[in-house]
Amino acid sequence: METLQQTPGISEAYPSQGLPLGLNDLQQEFYGNLRVQGKSQNTLKNYKTDLDCFNLYLIDHQKTLQVTEFDQALVSHYGEYLEKRYSSDNSRRRRVQALRIFFDFLLAKGLISSNPVRKLPTSPKFLDIPRPTPLVDVKTFWEALVEEGRSTDKMTELLARRNQVIFLLIFGAGLKVSDITALSMSDMTVGEESRVLIRHPKRDAYTVPLPSIFKNVFADYLNVLTEMKGRSQIEFEKLLFYANPYRIISGGLSPRGIEIIFEDYRHKLLITLTPKSLRQACIFKWIHQEKNVSLMKEWLGLAPSYDLKLYLEHAPTHQMNDEFLTDVYLSKKHLN
Repeated sequence: METLQQTPGISEAYPSQGLPLGLNDLQQEFYGNLRVQGKSQNTLKNYKTDLDCFNLYLIDHQKTLQVTEFDQALVSHYGEYLEKRYSSDNSRRRRVQALRIFFDFLLAKGLISSNPVRKLPTSPKFLDIPRPTPLVDVKTFWEALVEEGRSTDKMTELLARRNQVIFLLIFGAGLKVSDITALSMSDMTVGEESRVLIRHPKRDAYTVPLPSIFKNVFADYLNVLTEMKGRSQIEFEKLLFYANPYRIISGGLSPRGIEIIFEDYRHKLLITLTPKSLRQACIFKWIHQEKNVSLMKEWLGLAPSYDLKLYLEHAPTHQMNDEFLTDVYLSKKHLN
């Protein structure tokens, strides 16, 4: 089985020598299971970083302990080690959570009789103050996308119209990058009340409404996409695609691909812009539109227990609306 150390982009921070016999192999099996579950490469890296901290602790403090001897005393001492090593509550909390999941794996294999990490108190999770893309930057980004959509070069036009769709899915519907990359054409319901279907891995599928201008944007996108699919001699059902300046390469677009798009526009337009900050702008937009809080949580894919208190508290300082979307799009189109 391919080990995590052999996976490109992941390096081994600490040597396996000095660890309890068999622990390295068990962790490799654990990472393999996570990969089979569909965890991203970045998630795997985070798990390895967190468990490497546990490994370093074992090498420094528990040289003679075996995996089957992992118990409450070990976990309690590790908790004290984390308290001294990390000043950040979130850093300690993340490492405890990673160890808890790994110990669940050991428990399932029958190597330990219970999971002592579940008795270890975790540090509270402190939520960052929302930092949405300012409205002026949201408008600048949209105007740039609409202007590029007027290009006489078909591939430039297509890329711009694809990016308009991405923009509306985030600012209009509050979708995460991971939601967007999974979308297919069949997930879109386009009409007077356009909606996008989200297939959540842990709960029932649900739909999220889209701004009224999405109907026009999507129709224009499909027209150019159909033409360029023919030129590129390619077919796919994914909503988005990869392309070079000359042809469509493949259907689908990875989370990193979307991140790169935002990086390019952020540097080109000199604006505050990430998928996360644009999504936060959407939340403030909904608050100012007086959307029901429970409904917002459903659209965002959040648990009912999730607290939007910070957004509600900071809403007065982040005035957000989407009236400009239709005005900008239609005014630019009439110039063609």
